[in-house]
Amino acid sequence: MRLFHQPTGLLLMLALFLTGCASGPDVGHRSGQEYTPVYQPVTDADSDRVTRLQDVYARYEGTPYRYGGTTARGFDCSGFINKAYQEAFGMELPRTTSQMLAQGNRVPPEQLQPGDVVFFNIRGKESHAGIFMGGDDFIHASSSVGVTQSSLNGYYWQGRLTQVRRFD
Repeated sequence: MRLFHQPTGLLLMLALFLTGCASGPDVGHRSGQEYTPVYQPVTDADSDRVTRLQDVYARYEGTPYRYGGTTARGFDCSGFINKAYQEAFGMELPRTTSQMLAQGNRVPPEQLQPGDVVFFNIRGKESHAGIFMGGDDFIHASSSVGVTQSSLNGYYWQGRLTQVRRFD
C-alpha cells in the first residue's frame, strides 16, 4: 500500500473522500430507538410508481458510486435520480441536487409519496438525495456502497432528512 505513503496518493484519497454526493453507510437502526414509519398506506397509483422504480433499482443495484456519473458505469446521487426518473417515468430532472432543490414542488415530510425526491444534510449542507420508495425506504447512489436501498430511520440517515420535492 505505498499509495498512502506518498503525499499525492494521500491527497488523492482525501479528495475522493470529500467530493460528490456525500453519503455514508446504512448500518440499520440505532439500538434503543423506536422505529416510526413515515409513510401511510400505498394506493394503486403509488403501487405503479413503486413497481417502476423497483424495476430501475433492480437494474442498477450495486452500480458503483462515481462523482459526476450518469450511466451504468457509475452514478452520483443526482445522476442516479435522473436515470431512474428517465427510465421509470420518461421525465428529465435537473442535473444536480442544488438544481433539484430549486425546482419541483416542496412537500412536507409527513406527506411523502413514493417517487418523491428526499434531500439530506451531510456535513452542514443539503448535499445528498434519493428517491422515496414507501415505508421508510429510499433508493440512492451512496458514495460508500453504490446504488442501494436504505432506511430513513437507519443509523446514518435518521434526523438528516431536510427537504422533500415532488416532480410531476
